[in-house]
Amino acid sequence: MASKTLKDLFIHMLSDIYSAEKQLTKALPKMARAATNPKLADAFRAHLEETQGQIERIDQIVETSEIRLKRMKCAAMEGLVEEGKEVIDEIEKGPVLDAALIAAAQKVEHYEIASYGTLCTFAKQLGMNDAFRLLKETMAEEKATDEKLTVLAETESNQEAAKK
Repeated sequence: MASKTLKDLFIHMLSDIYSAEKQLTKALPKMARAATNPKLADAFRAHLEETQGQIERIDQIVETSEIRLKRMKCAAMEGLVEEGKEVIDEIEKGPVLDAALIAAAQKVEHYEIASYGTLCTFAKQLGMNDAFRLLKETMAEEKATDEKLTVLAETESNQEAAKK
């Protein structure tokens, strides 16, 4: 990783989450197609649009901060996406798959929340106020998505899956 300064570490982590978001834009349509609950499929489609906006925010940070992202692949997101793919491949379409998809999606959300939280802290420490504002906006979206998934799981998907 060779980060010598906090700014180097910030750039590395921003590059990592940029890769993560790009990977997620490929995974979310597959998750939406696999979901049987229409609300869950809609949630995945809505999150895809949100994710595209989050990528645009990172692009804004890069432009306004005059930094260059590193070309890298987020290994953590790669693993989380693979877990989601395994769930789709191994569980029969229906309520149990929906419950598993929510669980997989929440793992992704928690990774993103942790990443954006750290990036917010670094941006604030580095006096990168515009970056801080944009990252905080994204973190709020990630938390809201996680909450929506929790509500969907508790009020519908998990109850349906428990009947199986």
